[in-house]
Amino acid sequence: MILDNRGLEPPQPMMRTLTALAKLQSGETLTIINDRRPMFLYEQLDELGYKHETIEREDGSFQITITKG
Repeated sequence: MILDNRGLEPPQPMMRTLTALAKLQSGETLTIINDRRPMFLYEQLDELGYKHETIEREDGSFQITITKG
């Protein structure tokens, strides 16, 4: 699943992401695209045990791939 959060004002990207993550089964992946690096989201992901990888895209946005452990 890909969730494009570009153009949304905080806290909408984080709320949309957490809602989508709650629907994932173990081993499933969610990819989000944000205008900025989601620093507060990383803390939540670490606390909840999700693995994540961030790539800065050519347009300056960030693509974060999140996997439920």
